[in-house]
Amino acid sequence: MTKNSFIFAFTVTIALLTGCASQNSHVLAGGSQVELRSIQTRSFDSNDRTKMLRSIVATTQDLGFIVDKADSDLGTVTATKLSGYQIRMTITVRPKGDSQLLVRANATYNLQAIEDPQPYQDFFNSLSKAVFLTAHNVD
Repeated sequence: MTKNSFIFAFTVTIALLTGCASQNSHVLAGGSQVELRSIQTRSFDSNDRTKMLRSIVATTQDLGFIVDKADSDLGTVTATKLSGYQIRMTITVRPKGDSQLLVRANATYNLQAIEDPQPYQDFFNSLSKAVFLTAHNVD
């Protein structure tokens, strides 16, 4: 699949979420915050936080988000997507041992947490591809 296909799939997923926001807001109802955190978090085999943050900024922009704030000292990126609905995503990067980074994405729709795993999976799939391309110096 091409990069545009993934962007399209993510956009369609978000559109479906917005159409069924009241139904999807409780996908993990009865589940724990640990389960939610597990779908929001991925580890990457890299210790270059700056490159990871750049990949996150590029990925969010590719997915149609506008970067509101990026703070390399804190390791955070906050972005908003405005196209008939408002989705805000905050991504944090922190070290995990000496050779890995832990990336956690928190997405909200109209101030309610998005608990459906699909948008997170789509984001992390796109981010994984961006990290791979960056690591292999492909522009």
